[in-house]
Amino acid sequence: MSELEEFHHQLIADIQGDADAFGLITSEAFFEKIGELITEAGEIDSASRAYFDNNALQKRIQLDGYGGDPRDCDGILSLILCDFELGKQIRTIDKAKIERLVNRVYRFLEMSRKHNFREELEETSAAFGVADLIASTWKQVEKVQLLIISNADARGNADAIKISEINGVPVTFSLWDLKRIKKYMDQGQARANLSINFEKDFGGGIPLLRASGGDGSLESYLAVIPGQQLSKIYDKWGPRLLEANVRSFLQARGKVNRGIRDTIRDEPKMFFSYNNGLSATASNVEIRQTENGLELQQAENLQIVNGGQTTASIHAARKTLAEQIGQVHVQMKLTIVPPEQSERIVPKISEFANSQNKVNAADFFANHPFHIKVEELSRRILAPARTDNYRETKWFYERARGQFADERSRRTDAEKKKFDAEFPRSQFLTKTDLAKFENTWSGLPYIVSCGAQKNFGEFAKSLEKRWGEEGTSFDELWFKRLIAKAIVFKRTETLISNAEWYEGGYRANIVTYSIAKLVHDAEKAGMVLDLDQIWRRQEISDDLRSVLSVAGEQAQETILNPLAGVRNLSEWAKKQACWNQLRSKSFDYPEEQEHVLVPIEIAKETERAARASKAVDAAANAQILVHQYGADYWASAVTWARQHGLLTPRDIGILETCAAIPRRMPTDKQCALAITALTALLNEGFSQPSLEKVG
Repeated sequence: MSELEEFHHQLIADIQGDADAFGLITSEAFFEKIGELITEAGEIDSASRAYFDNNALQKRIQLDGYGGDPRDCDGILSLILCDFELGKQIRTIDKAKIERLVNRVYRFLEMSRKHNFREELEETSAAFGVADLIASTWKQVEKVQLLIISNADARGNADAIKISEINGVPVTFSLWDLKRIKKYMDQGQARANLSINFEKDFGGGIPLLRASGGDGSLESYLAVIPGQQLSKIYDKWGPRLLEANVRSFLQARGKVNRGIRDTIRDEPKMFFSYNNGLSATASNVEIRQTENGLELQQAENLQIVNGGQTTASIHAARKTLAEQIGQVHVQMKLTIVPPEQSERIVPKISEFANSQNKVNAADFFANHPFHIKVEELSRRILAPARTDNYRETKWFYERARGQFADERSRRTDAEKKKFDAEFPRSQFLTKTDLAKFENTWSGLPYIVSCGAQKNFGEFAKSLEKRWGEEGTSFDELWFKRLIAKAIVFKRTETLISNAEWYEGGYRANIVTYSIAKLVHDAEKAGMVLDLDQIWRRQEISDDLRSVLSVAGEQAQETILNPLAGVRNLSEWAKKQACWNQLRSKSFDYPEEQEHVLVPIEIAKETERAARASKAVDAAANAQILVHQYGADYWASAVTWARQHGLLTPRDIGILETCAAIPRRMPTDKQCALAITALTALLNEGFSQPSLEKVG
């Protein structure tokens, strides 16, 4: 069985499992799974189910979902169609079949702008909500993106499919077939290969100046790109041109954008002088030597990792300020980054490059210390055995997309069985999952409802402050409570799907709203959900199920009954007004509520006790390590630190005390400080001792 066949087999099993657990048809379960994936990948801001299929007509019209209100998505309207079939064998689809699928959703787009078509739709249906959204926001739509998600293997060049624009609005197409889905799930590569031919498609090559250093440096160049050319490139590729983790910043309509617009309007010839320019990467380039110097002809997988607002602002001004755009030039620093180095290098380029918005781009990347810490905890902490299982297990935190598949694939068949027993597939969570759980508990269900990308962006904004002020609070107890939140979330999904009161649709919104409501009401009463008990049981109790069911029913009622004039329920769930309405509701929980809550003070006391115990353990471990390393090693550390001009005089004095063992004995506090200082030296290149040699 090939890797693709094995992946397809597992994907079908997962889809059928989700369909059974949540009471869905398989195509709906496929939409939810892949919709969440392409949202995480940054292809769209959110994926909301809105099914419509009229196959009675000669020209079939079909829709499965959409990507949010275009007014909140930089003027981009995204429509989604599913092509899913159960089967053991992998299907293939050719260019002709892809064109037919594209035409079905294109017809929905065309028809939605017609009053008669909208009148024929059931006003309470999700499809009507999308059609009404298209009609009411059409003047704000800058671009339409049609997405086909399929479990078939696409053959032929799908990019060659031509789609007519509508009333001057360009319409583009993106295909997520089985190979592309696998590529992203295995390696985190969200985009199909993006090839930009400057010479052929965008008016000519771009002059370059080589800027690489020695042999050890990455190939890099400086360029000046005309504003019109940059605008045309962005017009074709849109957000795919922007590194997914940077895209979130474009949603802020701040002073930066207005400043860029004003410069284009008032002083276009000074744009180059005033603007910080772009930082971009590519996996490969074609360069030609001309009589005037080097010229960039083509770039593979070009990604703007810094300067996204500049790019989007120039594009936005292309119609109203067309003459000025012709006078705009933008500097660009281009670095050629091989794919195998992208995870390590691209975040650093984005973080350190000059930016017109003061942002710490590392917040969004997998190598932030927070994500590394969570990964380390997930590999170390054993979860208690459930009542239906005799062995302890672990929860796998995937810091970077593809880690789980990679770690499993490197093992033999026997080792895979052991890995699967240690890390069950059901005990797996990603960065966006974590953000979803944390923001739900923080009372932000309307942000969670905006989709994985936007929700993660909001979580990242608060992370740096929390990490800087209380990084030590992300400890074992915090991790165990995070897993308890994951368990609550997963069980609530199943609970709502099987509830008698559940009317179908908007399950993801109901889940986050119901949990947030319960947490909010508990805190008002000076209580919190007993997450420690859930961690110990690795399951929620029947009492908690009863309480969540009541909160879920109220959440559904709020979402299905929006304020007057609101027609699209998915968009209603993204509004703070929706949360305010549910939050202010008073209703009676069942008496079982008292069994699942504990006073806030007791939960805090558990935290204090855990941290006190941790401090005692850390002090003891520090003492053991200091003595195991021995005086000679500490003496060499002192010498190395002085040679390299590292550490403070106080730290040097502490290490000298350790170097005098047993003549002088460091205190508990000095041992802890010595280990901290040693860690700093190790990070700078000092050698780690082998305990086998010194013990």
